[in-house]
Amino acid sequence: MAGGVIAIGSGSEQDFPAKLTLQVFICTAIAAFGGLMFGYDIGISGGVTGMDDFLLKFFPNVYVKKNHAHENNYCKFDDEYLQLFTSSLYLAAIVASGGASLMCKKYGRKPTMQAASIFFFIGAILNVSAMNLPMLILGRLFLGAGVGCGNQAVPLFITEISPPKFRGGLNICFQLLITVGILVANCVNYFTSNIKNYGWRISLGGAAVPAVILLVGSFAIVETPTSLIERGKKEKGLKTLKRIRGVDDVQKEFEEMVRATEVANQIKHPFRELMKKPSIPPMICGTIIHVFQQFTGINVVMFYAPVLFQTMGFGSSASLLSAVITGTVNSLSTVIAIFTVDKAGRKKLLVFGALICMVAQCTIGVILKKYLTETSKVPNSIAKVVVLLICVYVNGFAWSWGPLGWLISSEVFPLETRTSGYFFAVATNMLCTFIIAQAFLSMLCHMRAYIYFFFAAWLIVMSIFVMAMLPETKGVPLDEMVERVWKKHWFWKSFFKSSDIERPKAMVQLEHQEKPNH
Repeated sequence: MAGGVIAIGSGSEQDFPAKLTLQVFICTAIAAFGGLMFGYDIGISGGVTGMDDFLLKFFPNVYVKKNHAHENNYCKFDDEYLQLFTSSLYLAAIVASGGASLMCKKYGRKPTMQAASIFFFIGAILNVSAMNLPMLILGRLFLGAGVGCGNQAVPLFITEISPPKFRGGLNICFQLLITVGILVANCVNYFTSNIKNYGWRISLGGAAVPAVILLVGSFAIVETPTSLIERGKKEKGLKTLKRIRGVDDVQKEFEEMVRATEVANQIKHPFRELMKKPSIPPMICGTIIHVFQQFTGINVVMFYAPVLFQTMGFGSSASLLSAVITGTVNSLSTVIAIFTVDKAGRKKLLVFGALICMVAQCTIGVILKKYLTETSKVPNSIAKVVVLLICVYVNGFAWSWGPLGWLISSEVFPLETRTSGYFFAVATNMLCTFIIAQAFLSMLCHMRAYIYFFFAAWLIVMSIFVMAMLPETKGVPLDEMVERVWKKHWFWKSFFKSSDIERPKAMVQLEHQEKPNH
């Protein structure tokens, strides 16, 4: 992973001539199907875990509890193996993202995305043909390998091919396709839930579709110029850069890429660089943003939306339809971020989004505390209000913490630690997702309605952190992030020398070599 580069920026980044070409648009759209794979799995998991045929075959104890007349509403789905079905994917994703970061450097972003699609396809086949729980979990592990490779390579790929002034909006296409994947999965679950015996197989097998689209489409996209240059293919890198920028005058940007990759390639131990004092601020902010993203509680809603709605007394079909509604809100609301992130700024969206989510979570908690006892059902009118509040919550997340977690973590690291730092961000996201997925149903059983206040408390903490500790990165060129952001922050500036940061020797030596002799 040494010497990897996520994106190239400079103090004159905005002067690079470039157009938003059809080639870039097509490459982004195809690559973003890696996000659709991820989103489809998030949405499909909660749907099939509410299907009786699926539970009867793999989790008979949960089936009995679910259909027991006097079973505790909050505990009917509390089963460690059912939670493992959902969460096992993310353990595999953590391991796979590490391997994917090495693969991205050695072989390129494009082959890594192809590997992601192959892993995901194998996982879908294993799941659709699963005859027992071990086979089902094995399929989940292959899906996890696909998610890990995709989440490492796709944002990296989109960032590197995007013209600087369009980078923010194009990056969010990855998150947009995640939400579309969730919506598609919810729709599939709604229609397959009434198909006896094998409806769940159709739902799980549907994961193969975005995998095939990404695999086939990957043969039509280009490798990123940065990846080509860092692997010694400068001539091909220059040709590709002209093609994706839509102009011939790319020499300035090309030279900046060459210079940056030469510097980065001389850093043989980027993980050691992350342990140095100047690397601590971006390391903390770039990773904790993913901790906070998961502890908003969003994946509780996305994973287990049908389960939550059934807990409140909805029937199976009604709960799936409600999940479709929230999935639609999620997709449409993400579009807001594409058009506002480079105008309003990152911090404002994060704080206002957290505020909306917190109010919605607290209100839901109060309602369920009052109306949902261990054995009673929530009145129909109140249940509809809860669905509306969940839509409000999803809306607040979709244009703030959802897309900005991935965007900010790709911006804050300096060049020499950007790939290694981004790996930690992805791994942190997967680890926290695993923790939430594995623990939620047990937490719901023991904490009941107070689970919503638990996540609301986290939203308060993260809002305070964003206001006090997270610097604004809107409009700041990547290579000026240290000078204009970190060294001017009231707290983080203490991690840097007063005159300059302690740059790696390789960077100093390279700059010395480039100075003209007089």
